[in-house]
Amino acid sequence: MRMPMIAVVGSINLDLVVPVPHHPVPGETVLGGELAEHPGGKGANQAVAAARLGAQVAMVGRVGDDVAGTVLRAALEREGVDVTWVQSEPEFRTGRALIAVDRATGENSIIVSPGANTTLAPEHCAASGTVLRDADVTLLQQEIPAATVEAAARLAGGTVLLNPAPARSTLTMSTTAGRDGLRDLLDMVDILVPNRAELAALVGHDLHDLHAVADAARTLRGPSAVVVTLGADGALLCEEGAVLLVPALAVTPVDTTAAGDAYCGALACAVAEGLPLHEAVRNANAAAALATTRPGAQPSLPTRTEVEKLLGHDF
Repeated sequence: MRMPMIAVVGSINLDLVVPVPHHPVPGETVLGGELAEHPGGKGANQAVAAARLGAQVAMVGRVGDDVAGTVLRAALEREGVDVTWVQSEPEFRTGRALIAVDRATGENSIIVSPGANTTLAPEHCAASGTVLRDADVTLLQQEIPAATVEAAARLAGGTVLLNPAPARSTLTMSTTAGRDGLRDLLDMVDILVPNRAELAALVGHDLHDLHAVADAARTLRGPSAVVVTLGADGALLCEEGAVLLVPALAVTPVDTTAAGDAYCGALACAVAEGLPLHEAVRNANAAAALATTRPGAQPSLPTRTEVEKLLGHDF
């Protein structure tokens, strides 16, 4: 069987992770544990997630001309990701993510300093040759400039899967240009994968229960399917007006960092392999669950064998 081809256009960061007894409130200082450094960035995480599940993956991104950039590019290459279109920007630092992880719950809070990710431009997507045109799935997120996300979606020849994270700011969404840009982007997206908070940001109001989540997913125009990730509640698949709640798999979380990225990488891989979307969602639920059981971003991403073992059947 031919390996599915996935193109990822997105961010590449160095994650600086500290375990904490609880997340600080404004004005509070907490004493954390030992600092750990891991390869990260939503784009890079999703690329590695798909590669570990058996996909042929190409990454389009930018790092700084520094030690971190060299390390992160090499980490992607070790995972089998094609890094031909991962270039360094000499006047920028590689992106960083500052991550606090609650020791008790595994929940995280993240601050991203984008660095070189801000330089990834539409012309870099065009310069990637046929990689976007030929990919079975093009996987996108929002840790890079909006214009670049839109350019990648426009150039994609296969299924476009967008993880709208982080959610665009209220200020951006309040402008006519911001709303028009979002509408144009969604018109080019086939599968949208927000979490509950990101979906709320897209529709402009809070979603207090699953009925509200389902209604919001159905109101979105553009994507042919919306998959809302709900953490321990599983995922809600909205396709052609029908709604299906796919339960989560029971695990004990240690660190939720990159669980969403594991989800998107697994979903993209399953879609590229031609699985029906409800089966793809079950596979993605399993990958995300496994990612929460280990610390770190890329170190937590599961292999195909691990996902199949948790599911009890072949991917």
